[in-house]
Amino acid sequence: MRSVKEFRQGKPGFYPDQSIYAEFACAEFGLAFRDLDGGSGLLFSVASPNKSLHFGAGRCSWYPQNNATASTLASDKYFTGKVLEEAGISTISSKYFFLHERYRAHRPPGHEREDALTHFRELGASAFVKPLTGSRGDFAQRIHGEAALIGYLDDVAKYYDAVLIQPIVEGTEYRVFLLDDDALYCARKNPPFVRGDGVHTLRELFTAHNDALRARGLSPASPGERDPSLDAVLPQGERRDIPGRMNLSAGGTMVLETAPSEAAVTLAKKAASALGLRVAAVDLFVGIGGDPGAMTVIEVNSNPSIRLLEESGRGDLILKIWQHTFHAMGLLGV
Repeated sequence: MRSVKEFRQGKPGFYPDQSIYAEFACAEFGLAFRDLDGGSGLLFSVASPNKSLHFGAGRCSWYPQNNATASTLASDKYFTGKVLEEAGISTISSKYFFLHERYRAHRPPGHEREDALTHFRELGASAFVKPLTGSRGDFAQRIHGEAALIGYLDDVAKYYDAVLIQPIVEGTEYRVFLLDDDALYCARKNPPFVRGDGVHTLRELFTAHNDALRARGLSPASPGERDPSLDAVLPQGERRDIPGRMNLSAGGTMVLETAPSEAAVTLAKKAASALGLRVAAVDLFVGIGGDPGAMTVIEVNSNPSIRLLEESGRGDLILKIWQHTFHAMGLLGV
């Protein structure tokens, strides 16, 4: 059997992971893969002798076994929180606020920019803020001080309509990937970082890191432009973490690990079930405040990336995910 990396060879750098993994799985299960967009990988078909289906990468829903309602609810972080609360599942309290005047007549009071500032003050002028429907960690960051929040809202308003404001929670972050009631794998998430070379200042290293984020369509990290410590040269090999978002696309790292407890897996399963998702990656904080049993759901992803599995040499798990998809869509026999 060819490896995932062999299927990636010869593909352009922009070619989507989802399409590579689909082609990899088709070769294993005897299905026909066809790129339908001139080599972009954004639109493709998978066919058995009796049936053909279209799939999309990029902004499309990657897992068609998730119905549209469940996927849409999960894409809205506030709606997700409300559904979980209704099901008695621990999640981070949050409030949403709009960044534009348009459609104001269609929404209740208490969700405008001025309300965001009031709520931010109630949280002690420090909070974790992210776009309501964002992904890949874009603009997900800790904000300290009213001036920083105002500048942040101005920046986010260029790309998004609303933000979610949450209290800052400290804990170890895990991701549990679920196929129906099967916890396929668990991964521990770690923050992005820069590594010193003994030549460049922290400021220069952060600038290079942020340039790479912008090239991928993501917001830059905000290490604090006026911090004089940024002018220090980071010694060769020394690592400086960038706290906040943990997403792989934003430079974070994930490592496959045994789940921290059965309780964490149970919590993840309850969250996916409450939303009606058959495929989900549930992000959790575990060990909140130093208490090993204290945990909460951060968010539920209905369209999770599985690049970690390729990087970890777990093509077998990629095949299990696609086998689940092909069965669910009638391309493989039960």
